[in-house]
Amino acid sequence: MKNRKPPSKNEVIRWLKDDQLSLPPLSFKLREVKPTYLSGQGWDFEIETRWDDQIVSFAVGYKPLFTPKAFYAALILCRIGMSKLPKNCYPLVMLPFLSASHLEELEASGISGVDWCGNGVVIVPNKFCVFRSGASNQFATSSPIKNIYRKNTSMVARVFLVLPKFNDLNAIEAEVNRRDVLAQFAGKTPVRMGTISKALKQLEEDLIIERGQNTRLLQADKLLDLLQQNYEPPKSQPIRLKVDCAFDQLPQLISAKVEMKAGPWVATGLSSVSRYASMQREEILSLYCPDARRIQSLLNGRETDRFPNVKLIETTDQPLYFDARPKDGFYWASPVQTWLELMHGDKRDRETADQVRSYILRHTRESQ
Repeated sequence: MKNRKPPSKNEVIRWLKDDQLSLPPLSFKLREVKPTYLSGQGWDFEIETRWDDQIVSFAVGYKPLFTPKAFYAALILCRIGMSKLPKNCYPLVMLPFLSASHLEELEASGISGVDWCGNGVVIVPNKFCVFRSGASNQFATSSPIKNIYRKNTSMVARVFLVLPKFNDLNAIEAEVNRRDVLAQFAGKTPVRMGTISKALKQLEEDLIIERGQNTRLLQADKLLDLLQQNYEPPKSQPIRLKVDCAFDQLPQLISAKVEMKAGPWVATGLSSVSRYASMQREEILSLYCPDARRIQSLLNGRETDRFPNVKLIETTDQPLYFDARPKDGFYWASPVQTWLELMHGDKRDRETADQVRSYILRHTRESQ
């Protein structure tokens, strides 16, 4: 049955006593709970593993979560404690679910691991090695929010690519909402402290940030990848306009004609590429805005598909506007939003995205 609650240590003890753990051709049996070895490490169980007439023991580090943080905590326990284990006893990571990447890392480390879904790698030097993957996760996610890298909660993640270190939660809340254009100018609901706390917990579990005396970014590369994997472009159909203005004068015209406080707008990422990378694009300026018809009226734009120079995309998705960068009164998309849009483009766009990614990573390094 899928979406079961991940088992506690007590449940795992019962399952092991009932011989429910299996990784053919291996069988497993519980030997001891909280075994003590010379290493003094906090092992959870000792189990016996059998393949025909070959029997070996494993000291188990079990975590009831299957987040990256939980996986690495169990892996570190095994790495530190393995040299102090008795002869013919080996370290083993046990989680409710182990992904293919987790199994590959375990195999590369020479450490065994099994889950409760049918995946595992069991390594006994000079005797046998069993590797099985591909079984789907049978347990409900342990994430406090369904997906923190999508929709409004993603703004909490994005803010660490602007400022990679914060002293406290209040500073994070203030910075997220200060850079939320629609909260500032359109009365949209700001991100609340409860949402921020839950997002930070997941970012910490995913080893994106570290929390101690302050909260700081650990893996900017991984954070960008997770944002890109979960990015959803707006679905609304654009309105194409011909505005009586030279293309290079359009930002000045728009900032003069359309007051942000009366109805915000932000250039799309694709229209903002030149701020962060070298790339020639067609002469059409695309804007996100909550009220396209209002901006069309203020610009006296004529709707047409023949040689338009302005494109309006009506949307109230707050992350699209997040961290917009004002320049002479005109609001350009953030580097992160620009990179995300390029990554969803054609081959030429994705090649240009590498320049923007380098720009973002360089900024985060310089800001730490």
